[in-house]
Amino acid sequence: MSVEVRDVMGRVAIAVELEADFAEIVAAMRRFKVGAVAVIDADRRPVGVVSEDDLLLREIVPRRTFASFGPGNRARRRKERAVRAVELMTSPAIVVMPGTSVKAAARLMHKHRVKQLPVIDPVTGRVCGTVHQFDLLRVFLRPAADLEADVTAAANPEAITCDVDRGVVTVAGEIGDLELRRLLREIREIDGVIDVAVGEITAPATVPEAVFPPLL
Repeated sequence: MSVEVRDVMGRVAIAVELEADFAEIVAAMRRFKVGAVAVIDADRRPVGVVSEDDLLLREIVPRRTFASFGPGNRARRRKERAVRAVELMTSPAIVVMPGTSVKAAARLMHKHRVKQLPVIDPVTGRVCGTVHQFDLLRVFLRPAADLEADVTAAANPEAITCDVDRGVVTVAGEIGDLELRRLLREIREIDGVIDVAVGEITAPATVPEAVFPPLL
């Protein structure tokens, strides 16, 4: 069974409004001990994100050379002077829904180099929670019985044994090479599996071809 964001997310929507000022944003980050906050509109829908990096631009004193006034630096200079969330934020916001798989959420975080994502209601589009990197890691703390049940469901228990020890699955038994590869792929996709090892494997017994006497 695939673990979804709803199973690990926090139910508190860590967000500020568009007109939130610099101090309010910093206060929200300190209160929730996070490195970014979602920016929401009047309908509580996320329109962007303000991160610590965005705020730290205020501490940078750029060298006013001719190069610094080029077109590519205008947006950066605007953000340096910004004081409200709507001016500081990076848009659009990268979001997930409660039904998003933990694996998909992890891929989004890795792709966009973020440590948390706003969770939105699939019907209203409003923020209903937040999921952090450490929330996603909770899949590796799944009860052993649940993990064993998922592993067993992927295998043929009559011919294969799958031992689970602290997230490491060891496969052994009677199985063909192609079937073993398929099984290993399926087990690696199970949420909570840290690694897969191969124990003693024997090839299934082959049925000898029937030999018929020549026709006279």
